[in-house]
Formats: sequence, structure tokens, C-alpha cells
Amino acid sequence: MINRSVLVGRLTRDVDLRYTANGTAVATFTVAVNRQFTNSNGDRDADFINCVIWRKAAENFANFTHKGSLVGVDGRIQTRNYENQQGQRVYVTEVVVDNFSLLEPKSANNNHPSQSSNNIPNPNQSSNNNNNSTKAPTADPNEDPFADNTQSIDISDDDLPF
Repeated sequence: MINRSVLVGRLTRDVDLRYTANGTAVATFTVAVNRQFTNSNGDRDADFINCVIWRKAAENFANFTHKGSLVGVDGRIQTRNYENQQGQRVYVTEVVVDNFSLLEPKSANNNHPSQSSNNIPNPNQSSNNNNNSTKAPTADPNEDPFADNTQSIDISDDDLPF
């Protein structure tokens, strides 16, 4: 039997990180996944899929994401049920996440308050003021290396990787 779910979407709110009585980390979150087609008004609808992630991965996921983060998750669909305080049976379907990927560059997360307190150096800022350092020449972004396409390129079949 196969039970696999792969989702790409944005977090609808900050991740809710909690700990069980024995200290195991568990995080819950909801991913908004756009549908591939439009509705009768021409708008794209989205599905809001509940997810849960456990242990160290839960702590990492909570530390590196926030509301609106674009993420990819890989896991399995699981159903469970419990009895609420009113004595009603409640059924829950969620994705139990095995792996995740952060799909935006870290610079896209700079507007989140918890991200601004980290002490990771910015590679674009120099920590020393040494004027003797050599820098690699930068290419002109307006210069197109493929602009002159009048010349033929001589490549043998042996040089091709396929």
C-alpha cells in the first residue's frame, strides 16, 4: 500500500510548537495549497491542509518558518479521532510530515522579527575594513553573453553529456 503526500504551499499562520509530557517536540501548522484550476469567477481556490511534525524536525521547522513562508512537505496522510469535552467524537485528518523543504531564500524571511535577532553574518557586508583585499570582478548585468548568436559553436558529440 502507498500513503504519500507531497505539498507545496504557504503557511497560514506561525507554527504552533509544543512539547509532550515526556519532552517530545510536536508542531502543528496549516499549508494553503492553490488548486490548479480557476472557479466560475476566474479566481483560484486553495485547500487548507493540516500538518503535524515531530521531534527535532518540529523545532527546526518552527525556528525557520513563519506565516506566509513557502514550504514543501513530504509525509503521509493519517486519520485519528478523540472524544471532546462535550462527549462528541471528533475525527481529524492530517499530514504527518517526514521531510520538509524551505522554498524561499533566507532574504525573503528578513521581515520576520525572530529572524532579525540571529547573529549569522551577511556575506554582502564586510566585517573587516581591510582595503588590501582583492575582489572578483563583477560582470555587467546588462551585458548579454549570448547576444552575438551569428557565430556557430563547434562542439563534438564526445563533449556532450548525453
